[in-house]
Amino acid sequence: MIQERKAWSLNGMLGILIIAILLAATVFSFIGQQFIIGGILLVVVITLGSGITIVQPNQSVVVIFLGKYMGTIRHEGIVVTVPFSLRRTISLRVRNFNSNKMKVNDVNGNPIEIAAVIVFKVIDSAKAVFDVDQYEKFVEIQSETAIRTVATKYPYDSFGEEQLTLRGNAEEVSNELTVELQERLKVAGVEVIEARLTHLAYSTEIAQAMLQRQQASAIISARKQIVDGAVGMVQDAIERIEKDGIVELDDERKVSMINNLLVSIVSEKGTQPVVNTGTLYQ
Repeated sequence: MIQERKAWSLNGMLGILIIAILLAATVFSFIGQQFIIGGILLVVVITLGSGITIVQPNQSVVVIFLGKYMGTIRHEGIVVTVPFSLRRTISLRVRNFNSNKMKVNDVNGNPIEIAAVIVFKVIDSAKAVFDVDQYEKFVEIQSETAIRTVATKYPYDSFGEEQLTLRGNAEEVSNELTVELQERLKVAGVEVIEARLTHLAYSTEIAQAMLQRQQASAIISARKQIVDGAVGMVQDAIERIEKDGIVELDDERKVSMINNLLVSIVSEKGTQPVVNTGTLYQ
């Protein structure tokens, strides 16, 4: 694998000054009818001039001469490098890639729709140019492959079970996606800065059924919490009555009281109390 190295280069302003001096000497040589010297100087001027290149901020230039990698220029500005070389500009700026919405199956086999945004930049220009073909397309394909791989490891939702899920553990899933992508893209000299899920939903064909399942799970959880609270309240009420000596309750009356209190507290609709004023014959 090719490793990035520094290419030979000369300060551009100094190079232009040298070319200007040689060009002036060429003109005077032709005027003085020293055609051989003038021809040689003209060839030197053309040779140096062919090596002039401009490097923009946060860009690098990969220099190739006769099919051989000569090195990379990273410092910005105008420079003179290897004459008659092929120079390819690579952006080192941070970029985003938004994946398409993909339909995949989670670990439980449920079809879901998922998409992510990948933030990356090139850190090794030589690898980006020579180790992969069209590194932008390589990033796109590998990103979608990594998203599919991570999505199939987890369920969309746990429905009350204690486990990592795509919906409930977005931070952990994003971190794993970043690691998975970095492993795949390091061959292209690309650094993954961040990977985040931007879209996550059940596929349309099961969305309604899964919504009903979520609602049922939420109702069961809420009712369980209500019942647990009601039992505690009834227990506290009986203990206080007995402790303060307000009234003595036998087992039958305790059962009746517990039943009435639980119905009153747990019922979804307001209960109508029945007032017992005693019997006609005591």
